[in-house]
Amino acid sequence: MNDIKLRLTGRQHEALYHHLFPGDGKEAVALALCGVGEWSEGAGHCERVVCIHRIKLVPYGVCSVRTEDRVTWSTDSVMDLIQEAERKHMVILKIHSHPIGFPRFSAFDDESDRELFTGISGWLDTDFPGVSAIMMPDGQIIARAVDDDGNFSEVASVSVVGPDVTIWDSTTSAKEDIPQFMMRTAQTFGQGTTEKLSRLSIGVVGISGTGSPVVEMLHRLGVGELVLVDGDVIEEKNVGRIYNSTLSDAEESRSKVHMLAAAIDRTGLPTKVARIPKDLFHPEVVRRLAQCDVIFGCMDSVDGRDLLNRLCSCYCIPYFDLGVRLDADGRGGVTQVCGTVHFLQPDGSSLLSRGVYTEEELRASNLRRTDPEQYHEQVASKYIKGVQEDRPAVISVNTLVASLAVNDFLARIHPFRDDSNEKVACLRVSLTQNRLIPEAEGPSCRVLEKVTGRGDMRPLLNMPVLSERTF
Repeated sequence: MNDIKLRLTGRQHEALYHHLFPGDGKEAVALALCGVGEWSEGAGHCERVVCIHRIKLVPYGVCSVRTEDRVTWSTDSVMDLIQEAERKHMVILKIHSHPIGFPRFSAFDDESDRELFTGISGWLDTDFPGVSAIMMPDGQIIARAVDDDGNFSEVASVSVVGPDVTIWDSTTSAKEDIPQFMMRTAQTFGQGTTEKLSRLSIGVVGISGTGSPVVEMLHRLGVGELVLVDGDVIEEKNVGRIYNSTLSDAEESRSKVHMLAAAIDRTGLPTKVARIPKDLFHPEVVRRLAQCDVIFGCMDSVDGRDLLNRLCSCYCIPYFDLGVRLDADGRGGVTQVCGTVHFLQPDGSSLLSRGVYTEEELRASNLRRTDPEQYHEQVASKYIKGVQEDRPAVISVNTLVASLAVNDFLARIHPFRDDSNEKVACLRVSLTQNRLIPEAEGPSCRVLEKVTGRGDMRPLLNMPVLSERTF
């Protein structure tokens, strides 16, 4: 069995906890329909993420046995879930509680899982029918994958993405000495957080104004892997705001991704870098980013930000979206200098529902990318409103917003703020008004809630532009 990660939202975790621990000290069980994201770099190895899409609670009354260390139930009550998994090419999660706190699968669990998942495998006609999990009284989840022959393998990590981002890693080993370059981080946030950072894979999409300082901070914090996505090359106008760039990079039209990756390599620090010198609108880029544990979006384009928001909902990934606005008159005058960091949960509000852009602006941005000639014709005829193509940017403001985003990320994995993370879904900073303004989460996005945890679809993200050819 290849590398597998299990993911669920904070709301899903809360619903499961309330059902699995009703207060009577007895085991309970639930199932879930799960989307899968698969990515393979080469033959013989496949990475998978398993994301909860919809939960099916098994009623206590249909369980023939419920004790403190055993639960028995009939699969007849969940056949509809299995049939839906077959139609949609999804898999099944079985999760039950251990109210006595036993932190391992029991022999009875082994027998039950083999019987259940080999049967599901026959229904789904797959060698990967799903994942079995245990929830502990403190909410921790321990999980394993089950193949079609009833063999077990550890799930590498379990992520819960709510206002806080909780990740339980099965590969945690004996504590090692902290590298000197991470010592200050450990002194501030603790060794547990530095170890967590060293195991994370983080995608950064757009590595110019705000993206390059985000990358600079993350790799010096000791993040295990950075997946860098940007299809542009360095121009002279970029050198004043992209960290580590040079005029010779601009003269050679060097790829932003390769320049920044080489700069990281020169530091000798252990962060691995995956280089993707393409834009988001490629199926292979979406599949690769789906394997990341966290994503930072550092783009100006409305269609790119919308796609990334959808990707993070489909694959249950915490998403930090960065934006900077400078209103200048071109003669040295400035009327507004501000920035925003949005934190987006997979089943929460979206950039669209928060009013960051409108559907009309999204359509215009898509048209500008796919058919520039028609876009300019429609703008000229005032059929659509044009997209602002080039915003002024200053490295000092970009770095401030990037720092806010990285610190917000740290506060999610290691809560340190006086206010709970539930009260901070968005951070706005205005340098003209000298203010830092937090905003709470709003209602869930009706558009994206339908694809939460859906995983791979045809077409990917349910977007025709990402259709893949089949021969």
